[in-house]
Amino acid sequence: MPCFYCGKGVLFGRSHTHHRGVAGGRWKKRAPKTQRIFEPNLQKVNVVENGEMFKIKLCTKCIKRIKKDTRDGIKPFVKLANLNIPAKEQTPSEE
Repeated sequence: MPCFYCGKGVLFGRSHTHHRGVAGGRWKKRAPKTQRIFEPNLQKVNVVENGEMFKIKLCTKCIKRIKKDTRDGIKPFVKLANLNIPAKEQTPSEE
């Protein structure tokens, strides 16, 4: 199941060891490349929308974006139910 907001899902790729093989890089005994799946780091979070609370899956990059937007005083794309981050205070620049 992909991320609710950005749609990030599984990716297919190959993994291989960084090994040159035997006797100075002969191709006969080269390290094999095998197929593998790269899965996103999805987390279940509670979201409040229109007064209703429901669970969705978000990737950690989107959760990080929501927390930063909330901290900076920008309206995030969804409101997390159990997020208690105080807004950043504006400090005068020191000269």
